[in-house]
Amino acid sequence: MSRELLNIVEAVANEKEVARNVIIEALEAALAAATRKRYPDEEIDAKVVIDPCTGEYKSFRVWTIVDDEAILENPDAEMRESVAAIEYPEQNLHVGDVLEIPIENEPFGRISAQQAKQIIIQKLREAERRKVYDRFIAEEGTLVHGIVRRHERGSVIVDVNGVEATILRDGMIPRENLRVGDRIRGYLAKVNLEMRGPQLEVSRVAPEMLKALFTLEVPEIGTGIIEIMGVARDPGLRAKIAVRTFDPRVDPVGACVGIRGSRVQGVMNELAGERIDIVLWDDDPETFVRKAMAPAQITATAADEVRKSIDIAVPENKLPQAVGRGGQNVRLASELTGWTINVLSEAEFQARQEAAQDAQERELAAALDVDDDIADILIEAGYNTAEAVASAEREELLAIEDFDEETVDALIERAADHLLQQAFVEEVEPEEEMQLPLDSMEGLDESVIAALQEKGLHTQEDLAELSVDELMTYTGMNQEQASVLILKAREPWFRG
Repeated sequence: MSRELLNIVEAVANEKEVARNVIIEALEAALAAATRKRYPDEEIDAKVVIDPCTGEYKSFRVWTIVDDEAILENPDAEMRESVAAIEYPEQNLHVGDVLEIPIENEPFGRISAQQAKQIIIQKLREAERRKVYDRFIAEEGTLVHGIVRRHERGSVIVDVNGVEATILRDGMIPRENLRVGDRIRGYLAKVNLEMRGPQLEVSRVAPEMLKALFTLEVPEIGTGIIEIMGVARDPGLRAKIAVRTFDPRVDPVGACVGIRGSRVQGVMNELAGERIDIVLWDDDPETFVRKAMAPAQITATAADEVRKSIDIAVPENKLPQAVGRGGQNVRLASELTGWTINVLSEAEFQARQEAAQDAQERELAAALDVDDDIADILIEAGYNTAEAVASAEREELLAIEDFDEETVDALIERAADHLLQQAFVEEVEPEEEMQLPLDSMEGLDESVIAALQEKGLHTQEDLAELSVDELMTYTGMNQEQASVLILKAREPWFRG
């Protein structure tokens, strides 16, 4: 029988082109399964070892050694440590060890042929999956060539070097008609080893595919002379790619476009005619956004670096072009630059800038307890925060027209007091901050504080708990002033 086993191993290994050890493991599993069936009233654990040289095999009943206090989940395959010490003292067994006791071999001829076949097929499938995985894992994240073989449940099955790969529905370019026999390129997005799901997943919509195609078409990218800084795609319709170079002799945009557009056209043809804008990267966000928004005609910009948001102004009649169909142009530019881009008409931009300046003016006036005219002068001179005023040189402030020494000294002192107060508030817990007296709050003049105190309101929390209508009634403020003040009083709650 040993010769028969070896013959089976050799035949199957040669036919399926898998290693001999895989077939031997399958036969060992089949023999172990047959051995366990000899004990119909027990749930034993069995093991069979085949000698790959002679074909002889040995069978063992396997016991796992467990702690004496443990609950036996399977008494037919688990043995307590104390029992093992008594019955097999020479083995010196401890918790976690495995005891293998030789038992009679199950004759090979009695193994269910169907059972052996199923186990062997399962092992072969596992081996084939491993072989495909080992073959392609190094290619994950690269371009692959394939031939369309069939359509299956909305997905496309592609032959990639003799192995079936899957392009899922969301990995296909919309409205692209892939026909059986078409030769295509795709981005190998994932190589799976799991039994469930496609083993090779290919994408035609990944931004990385566009980057890989340009790397193929433009030698300067492959050599590192040109670097791709970002990619944004609306698959099948439009894409934007940002490039840069540290070699002043090289035009990165022109190199990517190629002579008469040959290079970029090659990429577009591969992507079903997807239109591609090549943008020169810039480390200045506003300049980069201007270039990324091409062909939009931008007349002004205003960036908020904290929120990574930028407002851009375009002529009224150029708004549709700047935004793009369905917002495509601004959406791709935002994705490429990493900034939120707000496209405004010139009138809207001007109104927003004026509103922002007015808010900044009011905030500075409140912080320094000065009127709006002085705040406006400071902002025009470049001092738009209390921090900027506090850190300014006295001589610089004196150089501002209409400012005398007394005014400058007062501004510096008030700015420093404001910073100290802010630092104190930041260190106070929200609950404690809400108990601060009203005169410690910014934006409250003495008449308002007096009016509130007459109503029995003495702390920031008292003010925060008022409604807008109540505050308007108590102080005579308009609705906008009352809303701003109550929101200011409630800030510690939001921070907490």
